[in-house]
Amino acid sequence: MGKLVLYTDGASRGNPGPGAAAYILKDVTGKTLAGKAVFIPQTTNNVAEYVAVIYGLEAARQAGTTQIELMSDSELIVRQIHGQYKVKSDNLRDLFMRAMEHLATFQSWQAVHIPREQNKQADQLANRAIDLQRDTEWEESSAVKNVQPVRLGALVSGSGRTMVNIDQAIKAGNLPAQIAVVICSRKEIKGVESARQIGFEPVIIRVKDYPDIKHFSQKIVEALDAAKVDLVVQGGWLCLWHIPKRYENRVMNIHPALLPSFGGRGMWGHHVHEAVLRAGCKVSGCTVHFCTNKYDAGPIIIQRCCPVLDNDTPGTLAARVFEQECIAYPEAIRLFAENRLIVAEGTVKILVEK
Repeated sequence: MGKLVLYTDGASRGNPGPGAAAYILKDVTGKTLAGKAVFIPQTTNNVAEYVAVIYGLEAARQAGTTQIELMSDSELIVRQIHGQYKVKSDNLRDLFMRAMEHLATFQSWQAVHIPREQNKQADQLANRAIDLQRDTEWEESSAVKNVQPVRLGALVSGSGRTMVNIDQAIKAGNLPAQIAVVICSRKEIKGVESARQIGFEPVIIRVKDYPDIKHFSQKIVEALDAAKVDLVVQGGWLCLWHIPKRYENRVMNIHPALLPSFGGRGMWGHHVHEAVLRAGCKVSGCTVHFCTNKYDAGPIIIQRCCPVLDNDTPGTLAARVFEQECIAYPEAIRLFAENRLIVAEGTVKILVEK
């Protein structure tokens, strides 16, 4: 067998906390050959990263290759493998040695640091294992297999980059959904042009054009009904509107912090990240939740974490949080499409994948 390309990723929710180690094995044409995520009840990000490398290299050897190209979005792991960083942690030293022993069995190998957005497949597999709390295998087209695409209504008040990220996941075949309508709350926002670039002429519904929230909300619902929307996805939507009973648990929002902290009226964009930094938090992240008729309230579906660094600004923290948003929102939509979200007593339960 010729050279194979190995994508690895480790994740931990809490660092330490429940985590998973995942790998995706591809040939040089980009065809996925195999993949697996191993659930780890208590781990750190770096330990999970090394476990993923070890499992992935073992799978590559079993596949019969003698040449491997290792791709990881952990700069630390890649630099340690290349001898640029010393392995100081006792928790990592044995894992590092095992990884190097595995690499030595190949005739040739490379270890390459890649940005997170190029490692989404392994990342999604790791997070699926955490959600399920068990090991899980990669399956071809597993994200869309036997699932009827849900029709989405995208609500936008800003740049529309969340909407664009969802559209990219759909077009890549990773999300069983289709955008049916885009509603913008202002004419002059970048989201209007973003909608046009992905093929939609947005419906403009402005608060100031209606005498009260009731009439504003009715106009939104009319547009959603006309597009036969299954699920509403708010992305940077800043307008409170009254969600009718028939749309209960059918409206999602993503918030750039770990709710219930740093939510509520006025908590949007840089205001959130400034508040996180003022509080001295060591961890931030994002929350996908079902919406109620209160700001940033409603049952939590998915949360993803990222570290807060000592030298962070609101801008650098926002960029790191948005990386997690790009993963969390499509995953929440996928779970909805697969009918795996159950709301009971104000909380969301994720049904085990069959």
